[in-house]
Order: sequence, then C-alpha cells, then structure tokens
Amino acid sequence: MNLSEYAEHDALGLAELVRRRDVAPRELAALALAGCERVNPKLNAVIGKVSDWEAQFDAQPAGGAFHGVPFLIKDLVLHAKGVACDMGSRLVHGRFVAPGDTDLMSRFRASGVMTLGRTNTPEFGFAPVAEPVLYGPTRNPWDTTRTSGGSSGGAAAAVAAGIVPIAHANDGGGSIRIPASCCGLVGLKPTRGRTPVGPVAGDPLHGMGIEHVVTRSVRDCAAMLDAIEGPAPGDYFAIARPQRSYLQEVAAPPRQLRIALATRGLRGAVIDPQCEQAARAAARLCESLGHIVEEASPQFDEEAFHAANLVYWCSFLGGALEACAAMFDRKLSPALVETTIWASYQHALTLTALDLERADATKNMVCRTVGAFFTQYDLLLTPTMASPPVAVGTIDANAPGATAKGWYDSVFAFAPFTALFNMTGQPAISLPLASSSDGLPIGVQFVAPYGDEATLFALAGQLERERPWRGRRPPVHVANAG
Repeated sequence: MNLSEYAEHDALGLAELVRRRDVAPRELAALALAGCERVNPKLNAVIGKVSDWEAQFDAQPAGGAFHGVPFLIKDLVLHAKGVACDMGSRLVHGRFVAPGDTDLMSRFRASGVMTLGRTNTPEFGFAPVAEPVLYGPTRNPWDTTRTSGGSSGGAAAAVAAGIVPIAHANDGGGSIRIPASCCGLVGLKPTRGRTPVGPVAGDPLHGMGIEHVVTRSVRDCAAMLDAIEGPAPGDYFAIARPQRSYLQEVAAPPRQLRIALATRGLRGAVIDPQCEQAARAAARLCESLGHIVEEASPQFDEEAFHAANLVYWCSFLGGALEACAAMFDRKLSPALVETTIWASYQHALTLTALDLERADATKNMVCRTVGAFFTQYDLLLTPTMASPPVAVGTIDANAPGATAKGWYDSVFAFAPFTALFNMTGQPAISLPLASSSDGLPIGVQFVAPYGDEATLFALAGQLERERPWRGRRPPVHVANAG
C-alpha cells in the first residue's frame, strides 16, 4: 500500500483491510508517519509524536471497530498515559506527562486505534484558531495562508491532509465544528453527557465542554460515537442511551423532518453571503429529499446569554490557570501566558459566587426557551461559520492591549452560530456541503433536540449519499507529490 491508496480509505475502510489481513496495523502506522513527515512541515498540525506507540498499541484490548487505524489526540483535556499534555501553553510546557489514561482515552484504546501523536491547539483551547505562541499556527491544507480553525485546528488539518482518517477533538464553544467547517470535514459535538470527560475533569467549562472526533466520513463519526458513548463510573449524571447503533442510523433513511432555517448569527454578526448561500442551498437540498424547511429561529435573551457565557469561560479558565500554577509550582504572570489569557484571568479575579449563580439562572432560561423551540422542529439548520477560513493571524490571541470582553466579542463574531448549543447541551454537526468562490470549504450546521444524535446521523448519511464529498482533496495532502 502506498500513501495515495492509504488516503483513499476512511477509518472504517482501513479497519476492514486490517481485519481481512490485506494490510498490517504497523504498515498503516508507517504510512501515517510518512505522510506526517511529508505535509506537517507545511501545516504544523502535529506537535509531538508518541514515542512508544507500538508498546501502547500492543497493550490495548484486542479488536475494536477501529483496530489498527492511525489516530491522533488533541493536546488538551484528554490524557494518555506516558504522553505529555501542554494545553498549548508555556505555563505547562514540559512539566506534565500523564500518569494514566482518562476515561475517554481508555475507550479510544478499546476501539482499536493506534495513537501516534498530539495535535496543535490554542492556549487552553481559548480561541477559534490554533495559533498558540508555544507552537505557532496550524495552517489550512486547502490554503496554507488561511486558518484551520480551532480549537481543534491541528486535528482537523491532520485529517483533511490525510495524515490520519480520524482524530480526537473537543468542543466548548464550537471547537469541533469550527475547524470541521474550515477544513472540509464532518464535525459532531455530541449531547452533553454523551461522552465521558473524567476522571480528572467532572464538568469541564461548566458542562459546555464535550469530547469526540473529527472525520472525513459520516460513518466514521457515528461508529466512533458508538465506541465511546455512555457514562463512566462517578459521572454526575447519565443521559438516555441510544436505542440502536449510530452506525445503523447513518445507513437508514430518515423520516420526513421539519427543519428550521436560520441564517442570522448571534448579535447580528456580519455573515459572508457565501455562508448564507451554503445554508440556503442545504435547505433546498433537504426539501428536494422530501423534508419540510421553513425560516425560524429560537428566541431568547442574547445579551444575557453572552454575559453568562463570558462568566463561564473566564471563571473556568481562571480555575485551570491557578490549578496548573499550583501543580507545577509556578507563579502566574503575563510572561507565561498570552495576552488574552492574562486579560481573561484578570477578569476572572473580579467574579463572585453570585456571578456564577446568575450565569446558572441564565443557562436555565436559555435551555428551556431553546428546548421549547425544538418541540416544534426536528432540526435547526444554520451556517457553521460567519465566513470561509480567514487568514492566519487575523484572530490574534496575543494581541497587545487585549481585554476579556473584547476578546470574547471577537471570538463569537467569527463563530456566531455554535456556542449557543454548548450552553444548551444539544448535539450539533457541521457537514462539508459547500465551497467558497476560491475553493475553500464552507460547513453547514444541523442542530437536534437534546439527546437526538440519531436524527442528525440519519440526515447526515442521506446528505452524504446525495452530495458525496470524499473525493475532494486539498492541495496539501499526503497523496500529493512534493
């Protein structure tokens, strides 16, 4: 097998070759590593290799749906035993090697993947682009002058460029869906509580941080959720488990769906006409498949939502910074973190317990108001992003004179459609259904009621069959010479 043949397959396709003994896992690992050597200097997606990946793979449970598939983990939240986790920060860099696997990592191992390395992320995941001072920017394989998105930007660039067919990602305000849109991938943020986050974390980002993957195919996204979903011992709560496998849902045609179309971003953000057109084209496609689409959007107090979200983001960041400083015996200072991180930490120091109580009250209001909207509609359709991928450096997390509020506003002007569903906990998926006039990917987001990934997968499978995207390949790709 050569790199071009390797890159033709999604993760389940590679796993099937391994099961048939047409290819050995170590051969796939060698191809992934060779592909990384070929394209990573142009992308800066992978920021560290797992030196003992063979020993780790040999110690894993045998089998699994993804047995022998090359895999990468994001350098944030998840821990793999013996592997460093820098969280994109100079504060942590070189000071932490995980003493054990987190619950999610154990499930990834049980799925059969071979974990070969770590992907780039912004400092503490606190940006919609992966451009940390520590490791430098990750670039988009469709155009290396553009961002790959964030915070799972390294993961998305690696998958889009064919280094691996699937990679770990997480999402606290859009960090799976944003890079999926920028890089032309499938990116699902599951329902709050669907995937485990423990035991180190209990309720990351006040329940808004969710773990999963980015993939090229809908079926890989579904099959990995089958492999990792469900509560772990000690989790705060458990949500209803799926009635049948998500992989089955992908193959089954959906029922006729009532879909709401909304193209206005939060706070009246400026939306590139190409992104609005992408959503409207997706709506027309859904109508042609027999679904009912009408323009509607949930109504709620947007200013209260943003005020609460700012409290949650800054308070969680402040707690993480102080925990890291204490763990590594370091004094917090502006010299160790980016300007926006320092400004957000300073804002966190002004918050009180009453601010969190007020934020919780707002979250309750938002969840109930938006939840009621989804009793009238099966899905909501929006653009994923306000624009196609912007130039590297446009969103600068280390800009001088940053303020917490100013940074927050700039982040969610860039991504005005995603964060609401982190607060409500609903599942949302970005699908690569469109391209810009200059060939850059544009994602379209579908949102389902709480706990209803099944409907998302059924429609996503139908749309992928109707408008397949697997044949698209960016200019920077492991199968391309040079």
